[in-house]
Amino acid sequence: MIFTEKQEEAFLSLDHLWLKFRTARALQQEHFKPQLLYAHGLIVVRQGEGHMTLDLSTHRLYPEAVRFVSPGQTIGFSEEPRTKLEVYLITFDVQWDEDAAQNRRTFPLQGEVGIKGDNTLIQLCDHLCSCSRSEMALERFRGQVHFQELMSWILHHTRQEGKYDSRAAMDRTRSYMASHYTESITIEQLARMAEISPKYYVSLFKKTYGKTAIDFLTEVRVNRAKQLMLQEGVRLKDIAYQVGYNDEFYFSRMFKKEVGVSPTVYLKNRRQKIVAYSATVLGQLLALKIMPYAAPLHPKWTSYYYTRYRHDIPLHLSGYRFNEDWEANVDVLEKAQMDCIISTDQLQPLEKERLTRLAPVHVVPLYEHHWRDQLMAIAGIVGASDEASMWLDRYNHKLQLVRERLHEVLQGETVLIVSLLNDRFFLFPSIGMRDVFTDLALEAPTGAAAYGSNQCISLEELTQLDADYILLNIRHESVTLNHWEHLRTTEAWQDVKAVRRGRVYQISSDPWREYSAHAIERMVQEVYERLCENRT
Repeated sequence: MIFTEKQEEAFLSLDHLWLKFRTARALQQEHFKPQLLYAHGLIVVRQGEGHMTLDLSTHRLYPEAVRFVSPGQTIGFSEEPRTKLEVYLITFDVQWDEDAAQNRRTFPLQGEVGIKGDNTLIQLCDHLCSCSRSEMALERFRGQVHFQELMSWILHHTRQEGKYDSRAAMDRTRSYMASHYTESITIEQLARMAEISPKYYVSLFKKTYGKTAIDFLTEVRVNRAKQLMLQEGVRLKDIAYQVGYNDEFYFSRMFKKEVGVSPTVYLKNRRQKIVAYSATVLGQLLALKIMPYAAPLHPKWTSYYYTRYRHDIPLHLSGYRFNEDWEANVDVLEKAQMDCIISTDQLQPLEKERLTRLAPVHVVPLYEHHWRDQLMAIAGIVGASDEASMWLDRYNHKLQLVRERLHEVLQGETVLIVSLLNDRFFLFPSIGMRDVFTDLALEAPTGAAAYGSNQCISLEELTQLDADYILLNIRHESVTLNHWEHLRTTEAWQDVKAVRRGRVYQISSDPWREYSAHAIERMVQEVYERLCENRT
């Protein structure tokens, strides 16, 4: 095999490199929530196609390439429409010989690596998953051998050049639309770029991305229009022209079709420049149909809001573990103009002092008051008390319907909400979980009342509670996920009543650990879907 000079140089560095296999897991859709990696990672596609979010960027996943990820990065996955994506996530440690470490060596394999795949790759990954789950130390040690074989296989099967395929052609045309949206773009033009007929292009784009090329172009233009609307004194006619529309009225129709309200109404709602200084405040404002000027957005810590509203919220604050990046957030806000800042009472003294210099700061206690009271308090600050009352009336009506349906379906069967962190279980760990449990009049097993909220319980105690249903929140941290992969195969876990009956449903930290009106409504909806729609 002939390698490039750059590859040869990278391979020579392997003489000074030590690799230690840590874990291997096969991930499907229920595991695709964003998670933080504490070690080096290797992503291998088992089947299907999809995308991986890596911190704030998105990358395509397909079987003809593997991807290496560095420690400290946040990763998440999504599959393409009408395809079932399965990936292997393999973690490992890297260490250099002392002399090489002093030269600041970097791991020779970075980012996407094209491969000439065959079934050997999948077999090696399966072996690694099996060894990683084993309760036998000797089998886990054997995983080190398979991992070295896997890395050697990848190095020997690296492709010199990317392989041309129809998906690459679609990606090129989509990137072209994303950067040339101000121009007049036709299907015929895009089809020529993809080197296929216009009719086939229309069909292939819809099949590849789940939406038409025109719908994608409209989405790009409308998102850009939202950004332009943040400028003072803008005219809709000028905005329409700047995003590729010569007709202001046609732009208004397309905007309303995409957003749900006309550009005029959208502009009116954006006049207040409100800073939602926490995800909880963001959730309360969204219930009031108010889009803040700034809010914490992160693909892991606030993934729901990041995915849906990152184009609507112009100023993105750090959403990384509340308060850890507060100085960077204040620095960002110092360069902006805003009407007010709304925060929960988790501010540090210096943090609050600096924020007060920028704009009026309204502090709403997070746990002293019920989320309903918090909603009304924030509504009073932004002048939306009527909207809050209307939202609560609608929510109470929905709550009553779901409560009646649960009573009809469960007929006295018991439910527990449990969280797994590291290797420990916690019963009803968040206040939002407890409020939803009470509002829906769910029944806990006999003996559950003896445990305090957020109390650690053992697997044996969980088994003895004998719940008919368990809503299980598995924290997306490497240690917890690795323990879960091992635990789920043990006889002790299989002996839990709800496990035997197939009535353990995983719930994510988002929204179940957020305490806001918007999050509570999502929790109620999820309980309904899990316990009513999944029932056979």
